[in-house]
Amino acid sequence: MPEIKATTHLKDLWNEAADQKMNGNPLSLLRYRSNLLGSDLRITNFGGGNTSSKLDLPDPFTGRPVRVLAVKGSGGDLGSITDAGFAQLYLDRLEQLKELYRGEQHEDEMVRYYPLSAFGENRVAASIDTPLHAFLPFAHVDHLHPDWAIALAASANGKRKLDEFNKEFDRNIVWLPWQRPGFELALMIERAVEENPGSEGLILGGHGLFTWGNSQRECYLNSIHTIDQMGEFILQRQSRKGFLFGGVEHGPVPDRKKIATQILPALRGVVSSNRRVVAHYADDEDALTFAGSKWAKELGALGTSCPDHFLRTRVCPLFLSWDPLKEDVSILKARIQGEGVAYRAAYKKYYDAWANADSPKLRDSNPSVVVVPGLGLFGFGRNKKEARITTEFFINAIHVMAGANSLEDGEISHPLPQARHAEQLQQFAQFHNYVALPRSEAFRIEYWALEEAKLQRMPAEAEFSRKIALIIGGASGIGREVALLLARKGAHVVVADFDEPSARNVANEVGALASPEFVAHTRVDLGSSASLAEATNFTISQFGGLDIIVNTAAIYPVPGADGELGEAQWAQTFLVNVTGNYLLAQQTEWVFKDQGLPAAMVLTSSANAVVPKKGSEVYDTSKAALNHLIRELSIKLGPHVRVNGIAPATVVAGSTMFPRDRVIQSLQKYKIAFADSESIEVLRAKLADFYAQRTLTKRPILPQDCAAAIVWLAGDQSAKTTGHVIPVDGGLLEAFLR
Repeated sequence: MPEIKATTHLKDLWNEAADQKMNGNPLSLLRYRSNLLGSDLRITNFGGGNTSSKLDLPDPFTGRPVRVLAVKGSGGDLGSITDAGFAQLYLDRLEQLKELYRGEQHEDEMVRYYPLSAFGENRVAASIDTPLHAFLPFAHVDHLHPDWAIALAASANGKRKLDEFNKEFDRNIVWLPWQRPGFELALMIERAVEENPGSEGLILGGHGLFTWGNSQRECYLNSIHTIDQMGEFILQRQSRKGFLFGGVEHGPVPDRKKIATQILPALRGVVSSNRRVVAHYADDEDALTFAGSKWAKELGALGTSCPDHFLRTRVCPLFLSWDPLKEDVSILKARIQGEGVAYRAAYKKYYDAWANADSPKLRDSNPSVVVVPGLGLFGFGRNKKEARITTEFFINAIHVMAGANSLEDGEISHPLPQARHAEQLQQFAQFHNYVALPRSEAFRIEYWALEEAKLQRMPAEAEFSRKIALIIGGASGIGREVALLLARKGAHVVVADFDEPSARNVANEVGALASPEFVAHTRVDLGSSASLAEATNFTISQFGGLDIIVNTAAIYPVPGADGELGEAQWAQTFLVNVTGNYLLAQQTEWVFKDQGLPAAMVLTSSANAVVPKKGSEVYDTSKAALNHLIRELSIKLGPHVRVNGIAPATVVAGSTMFPRDRVIQSLQKYKIAFADSESIEVLRAKLADFYAQRTLTKRPILPQDCAAAIVWLAGDQSAKTTGHVIPVDGGLLEAFLR
């Protein structure tokens, strides 16, 4: 191992105190090393790469020390992996598999032996990269996907540039042509190290980097210094270029975030033709530089190089041609549908060209990344986290393309060093100095039976997974319970309320139940068309669209000393309780039209709408008007949008309509005993119990009861119900329909 020098771009994060705290526990040190490497996206992607250690552990059968390989389990993430996330296998059994190997055509069958090689009680699924680590003669191995290393691996002159790198930094990194990860590659790597004594690492063409060491610390230092030096090598040359990707064709649009919000529902609708997706928008410098460059379309069509990239980003992104200086947003929106259809047709052609009788079925022909000049990148996934990670992966791919671009020196290597066999030479696609994997190889990985098996092991999605809900009035009472219930069922939630601090608190509760990435909050004024438009645009900017609208907000005006309401109170009540719901539908209608996806709106009426009584005329009549508005909106917004409502009897618990003063007034009115020292929760419970005695079930109506009805109306189980108001009143005789 060469003398270790200071890093330029990466930091040595190893903490000797943390090392000592683990008391030399080799598995914990492996986890520690992995977490450090996974904490920096320049080192490896989310879920990408593998780390391993060869350990001496007591055999549970004999008690004697035995050599064990601990390697990141299938589907794990280095940044968040725990000690329990590593597969542990007998190393001698893995070595014995060489005798069973029948050749490259049969390499997939070797995977079935990995569970049989498990050490002790360990049942973590071993990844397909397991033999790559097992057969290397080093105690500790890192296999990573740093952008700078992949840039070398994906360059047409990559092998020659690696030779330059080795000479410039006095290193001994070996080049190996492309081979799909698996048993054959493990044997190739083993031979390459045997044939290159003193090698310090290995670049796999079109893929990534292998480094190693004799201790955890030595392996970590070798990895970060190798990556850091590759970064220095590439960035020096990139700075000399002056521009990337052929230069700028379309600069960033100043109001790009606004335009992104305008087109996102249409984009989401098009790429959700198979299954709904959630969106993430990126307009950072890397995204804008690539999207607006002269070579963006051609490079995008080639797709990514590293398998870890295109498993997330698909074989290539959708590039939407748009000239922001000559064409307005309406032209861009009109182009989305046709380009989406064309992409799906091209993807189907790609699938048909390479699929055979044993291939998994076509999963989804929609793009997961969309590139728009002047705007940046749009990533899509089953949830916000996956959409963000997909976008990050394509940013990594952009870095790779930029690195390959910077290494271009006018002398393109032929034959391409990525090709292992002569018949592969014509399969690798190339644009300037960037080389992408052949479509045949991309398909072999994307529709690999082993990859399909990994997908099949994933848990079933929740009922509201992939759906986006905007909850007006979500900061308390019924709205809060709706937000929590939808979160438990997998939805992405925006908590909107006039009381923004309380909305933030509920959003934090929702984030703790699901994921902070699946929830957002905003202030909204139900009586303001502009405020509702802002809340709608905010929801789109967060998640890409809208599937569910719930409104539980309303006001109950308090009469003056004479027991009468003023004209302003009457007008304000109708503005919020009736007009506000109309404005809500008006400000969101365009979203549903652009998406073209089934959606649901659930509004909150009241049993008071059909029970006349003294003292609540304005509230009662406003709810009666809302009942009919629900029917009108169901006609106007159908067939894609179902509009329904619920009609609760009085809900006292958690309701902002029942502050302490009003509760006390009601208790006094009904001659219910109470003490001034009792909490608001106790006082509300007494009042709720009193109201419950008016019903057939004799049970108080709770916010959770109403939330359950709302969520049912918002879901697919009520897909054939629209224009109706469902009572949630415990059996209130006076509210029976007549």
